Amino acid sequence: MTVIESGTVAEAYLTLLADRGVEYLFANAGTDFAPLIEAFAKAQITGSKVPKPILVPHENVAMAMAMGYYLISGKPPAVMVHVNAGTANAIAGLINAWRGNIPILFTAGRTPFTEDGGVLGQRSGEIHWTQEMRDQRAMTREFVKWDYELPNGNVVEAAVDRALNIAMSEPRGTVYMTLPREVLAGPISNFHYDSPSRHKTPSAPFPDVNAIDQAADWLSRAENPLIVTSSAGRDPSDVAKIARLADSFALPVIQRKPRYVALSSEHPMHLGFNPDPFFESADVIVVLECDVPWIPKKKSPKPDCKIIHIGSDPIFENYPLRGYRCDLGITGVIGATLPLLAEALEIRARQAGTRINTRRERVAKLREAQREKARSALNEARDGMPIRPTWITHCLENIRRPTDIIVKESPLAPEQMNLIEPGTFFSVGAGGALGWSLGTSLGMKAAAPDKLVICTVGDGAYMFGNPVPAHYVGHAEKLPTLTVIFNNQMWGAVKRNTRDVYPDGFAARSNREPLTYFETGMRFEKAVEIVGGYGERVEEAQELPKALDRALNAIGDGRPSVLNVVCKGP
Repeated sequence: MTVIESGTVAEAYLTLLADRGVEYLFANAGTDFAPLIEAFAKAQITGSKVPKPILVPHENVAMAMAMGYYLISGKPPAVMVHVNAGTANAIAGLINAWRGNIPILFTAGRTPFTEDGGVLGQRSGEIHWTQEMRDQRAMTREFVKWDYELPNGNVVEAAVDRALNIAMSEPRGTVYMTLPREVLAGPISNFHYDSPSRHKTPSAPFPDVNAIDQAADWLSRAENPLIVTSSAGRDPSDVAKIARLADSFALPVIQRKPRYVALSSEHPMHLGFNPDPFFESADVIVVLECDVPWIPKKKSPKPDCKIIHIGSDPIFENYPLRGYRCDLGITGVIGATLPLLAEALEIRARQAGTRINTRRERVAKLREAQREKARSALNEARDGMPIRPTWITHCLENIRRPTDIIVKESPLAPEQMNLIEPGTFFSVGAGGALGWSLGTSLGMKAAAPDKLVICTVGDGAYMFGNPVPAHYVGHAEKLPTLTVIFNNQMWGAVKRNTRDVYPDGFAARSNREPLTYFETGMRFEKAVEIVGGYGERVEEAQELPKALDRALNAIGDGRPSVLNVVCKGP
């Protein structure tokens, strides 16, 4: 039992966060922060252990930083914003964290509720009337696992522990807590708490062994099984388990819209990033931590193909409508499920030996065809004008070490990359809210300061990402990252989807759809110069390698760098 003899609820709260392993508080402060700011200042004098406060002058960047920090460190971060206005600014990031199962302790001040009476922290400005809501937490309720308002200091330990337990329980996700100013400013004396916590996070769900045996029976008899995944690899330790399963039974793995490195691209069973060409022949498909394994409008497995869904939430119960066939659903995290499935398949390997060997040979030929296609695409792109995304990817691959981190919110071409090391590739805008990559890259740099972090981002997403606040944080916190803007001067996704719905429509025939194109000549590289960073515009393919060298030299000097690469759109 640990005791804080005297202080405030704010001091107890910060002390508990640090004791529970929360190392950073990414925050954009407001009038509700006064007790926390006082507690941080006191901790600087007394040496008390509290999370490191990081001033992030836009809430969406703060949420993205928290995502990035967790993905590299594995530790839950905290975010705090200013009452309802800050919460509103953070919701785009919250949506991505929610859909990506990223645990964040998301907190906000609550407008002071006391008008008079001499209570410390009571209302003291006009804004304290206009910002109050009937139910501030309702703003977030669809995107969090749990929400709560801290009523007093007596429950602060229970509230913090419950928030972190729920956030870190599988399937993981964000939680939201509001902190009234009067409560934070309230006094405490002889405040006792357990260290370490006696509120432990529950263990992850373990798969049903009968379901494992059923899956192994189907896979052992299959001629053309596939594993399709998007989110496997969020836990880097899972990659070796996927590799063992894929290798021992010759199960090809396809990363559809990959969010992480699920399997080394050099693994003999890595079969690229598009499963559609293989659905016609597949007789068993394992959908592994994948919310959208195919688009029914475009391509689906054949009717008699067996579909197995595996994940901590294999049916994605929080998606209002998701109608993919599921002949067998197995609830279990990858780390627990795949070793059991591998063992069950190894028992059956002898009877399936011929099929396994035939499959290995076939997959090897398919992989070589994919590599040849990638080489041809690169040759066509070398001197293209405007610069091709394929060429940008190739140039980045030439400067990237295997352990460097690359973030994708751009038309980056993963088939041009050797994605070998777990925890080095991230495309985590799972909720579709653009602008996450700048902040996520900063959070990753905070967690891994010795690594090069490369942020690739489209021009529209760059504007969404609040670049001036993001570059400010990179400068202020000494977190230099390399940002490469794929500037195709349009909303590429808008163009593709309009033409998908109306392929012969007026918009397609116009060749310049309304609400789709940006003005040319945007000098995005100037934004980083505000903080003394290095910026450069690149328009010719053969100039890109030299520009990357100059940007890396600036990063070596501790300066954030931005390359604005004018490139071809879809």
